[in-house]
Amino acid sequence: MHGREPQFAPVVTLTSDRKRFMVPRVLLTEKAAALIARLRAQHGPLMFHQSGGCCDGSTPMCFRAGEFRVGAQDVLLGEIASCEFYIGAAQFEYWQHTQLIIDVVPGRGAGFTLEAPEGVRFLTRSRVFSDEEVAELASAGPPARAA
Repeated sequence: MHGREPQFAPVVTLTSDRKRFMVPRVLLTEKAAALIARLRAQHGPLMFHQSGGCCDGSTPMCFRAGEFRVGAQDVLLGEIASCEFYIGAAQFEYWQHTQLIIDVVPGRGAGFTLEAPEGVRFLTRSRVFSDEEVAELASAGPPARAA
C-alpha cells in the first residue's frame, strides 16, 4: 500500500468470563466507517457483498439490508460498522487465508452499489493471515453461510 496503513481496531469476542481477541476476517478503515455512517443516514440499515467479478470487478458492494439476496453459496465473513459482510463461497475458498480491509478511494464505483453517486468507491485491500491467525480461525471453525 502507498502512504499510511489503514486504521482499525481488533474485534473483541466475549467467551465465558474473559475477553478474547479473535482475528476478524474483514475490517474497515476510518474513511470507510465515515462513508458507511453517511450512507446509513440516507438509506437505513446496510449490508455488503464482496463481488466476485463480472461487470463490477472484484469490489465490495454496498446495498440496503435485504436488497441483495444471499443464499447457501454466500459466506458471512463478519460485520463492519454493524453491517453484515458476505462473500461468495467459491471466492472465499481463494481468499480464506486473507484478511479483507475495506477502504474508500476517489472515483466512481459500479452503478449497483450505494456509494456510486458520492464520487468515491469502496475498495478491498488485503493482507495474508499469519500462521497463528490461520490456526486461530481454523479452531473457530468455518464462517457461517447465509440461509
